[in-house]
Amino acid sequence: MPGGDGHDLDHHFKNTMEGESRPSDAAPAAAPEARPHYHGHRQRLRARVLERGPESLADYEVLEILLAAAIPRQDVKPLSKRLIAQFGSLGAVLNADPAQLTRRSGVKESTAALLTVVAEACRRMLRETVMERPAIGGWGQLIDYLTLAMKYEPAEQFRLLFLDRKNVLIADEVQQRGTVDQAPVYPREVVRRALELHACAVILVHNHPSGDPTPSKADVEMTRTLVAALAAVGVSVHDHVVVGRKGHVSFKTLGLL
Repeated sequence: MPGGDGHDLDHHFKNTMEGESRPSDAAPAAAPEARPHYHGHRQRLRARVLERGPESLADYEVLEILLAAAIPRQDVKPLSKRLIAQFGSLGAVLNADPAQLTRRSGVKESTAALLTVVAEACRRMLRETVMERPAIGGWGQLIDYLTLAMKYEPAEQFRLLFLDRKNVLIADEVQQRGTVDQAPVYPREVVRRALELHACAVILVHNHPSGDPTPSKADVEMTRTLVAALAAVGVSVHDHVVVGRKGHVSFKTLGLL
């Protein structure tokens, strides 16, 4: 074959192959998936926590970070604000019954379980700060613990803190749970448990689900009955604390003990 024709064929073949590989002839590449707008917001929240501390976050932002762990593929800022508006506060959301969370707010059981566990972790952490330590010397920490443990209880709960001869807290026990306005207390059971633990003193605690911690006439009478029953076996009552959402009161401070 003459050299000129061979050269022309080679040149044509080369151009044809190059043309097949040109980008303009190839299928267009798929566009990268758009990143959800809330990812950047979450990163900014995390950065603020690391740089300025968690106290720099608003309540709804604290809840938002918790919700993001349970619902990673959704903008949870609106849900966080809605939950706090529905239940009244961050603490009320964390301490809400899981069934109530799913029923009232539509969150899944996994999310409700996470929030419930966070609240329990807080209670246990505070409990560690007061157990086996002098209760009277650490009164502020004790009140913080009791408030967190009982403030949001939907039913009345009667609790006993047992102390040794150095006023060190040796046991923290819920004796009775009742209705929204009453928890039955049995002096014989209280005395029996104090003797079993070799307690030298007790602090009585109960909550008012109504929110107002003001002692009722029944509270005062019940306290006097317990003081007399425990005194008969050599156990003193240091105080009776009533916890409510509006605060707490001390029988001793009020002059009722």
